[in-house]
Amino acid sequence: MSHKTRNQTKRLLIGLALGMFGMALAINPSVMALGSQQNPQSGSLGLEATIPTAPPTTAATIAIPASGQTFSSIPITVGGLCPSNLLIKIFDNNVFVGSSVCSGGSYSLKIGLFNASNNIYAQDFDVFGQGGPDSNSVNVTFNSGQYSAPGSQVTVTSSYAEQGANPGQQLIWPIQISGGTPPYAISTTWGDGLSPSLQSSAFSGSINLHHVYSTAGTYDVNVTVTDSNGSTGFLQLVAVANGQLAPASKTNTKTPLNPTSSSSSLPWWVFVLVGIAALPAFWLGFRHGRSVLSRKYE
Repeated sequence: MSHKTRNQTKRLLIGLALGMFGMALAINPSVMALGSQQNPQSGSLGLEATIPTAPPTTAATIAIPASGQTFSSIPITVGGLCPSNLLIKIFDNNVFVGSSVCSGGSYSLKIGLFNASNNIYAQDFDVFGQGGPDSNSVNVTFNSGQYSAPGSQVTVTSSYAEQGANPGQQLIWPIQISGGTPPYAISTTWGDGLSPSLQSSAFSGSINLHHVYSTAGTYDVNVTVTDSNGSTGFLQLVAVANGQLAPASKTNTKTPLNPTSSSSSLPWWVFVLVGIAALPAFWLGFRHGRSVLSRKYE
């Protein structure tokens, strides 16, 4: 075989390899993460797709408690109507105080209150974190001599209304504790039927909660924080253990909001996008190989 023929054959193989590599990139975009690359690159082919979806347009409502009520003990129950399967966040005086999942068109959860005046409203969120309209606001009063001194009441909140982890892996959930007199006793019920987890903290501030779920599902998490004087704060949250639900599972409280799907259960449009991305990449390599063949046999 002549030197020229060997070069032509090599170029043909390179052209076909480029086509196959383009298909591999379309099917597995993580290949592009290899090494340190600067994008965009000359001669590169990219595909970016978004799934447009509007945020929720229907607001949740607060049916209980009624505006104008006065309470002398906590926690209290907040509940109302909502679009099913959305995450409901409750805010009190513009501070996040609890979350739950709307199931069957309604929600219910327990929250703590601030001493004196409380302005409570709800907001629903979809799986993309897009918030809907605010609910009606409810004004209630909390009167307790136990919390009359400034800073004597324990308050619990978190930057995360919802957290997820795979079954068998540790879920780490930071909460923030303020007020009251340390040390604090923290009791967390994780919603999976196991005994509450107990821990203590000598200081206020950010505290990490830890748990491992064994079964996929969505769970109500209830956190109770008690200080050295018996002052108590409450926080309800939503935890998601990713994956497919077991058919006879008794520990799952709700259907997962963000289940992890295998490649065999991907929606049809994923395969359409893969096909669209693969065709141009393969065609570029094929056209190069064909041009090499044409020049060879001219």
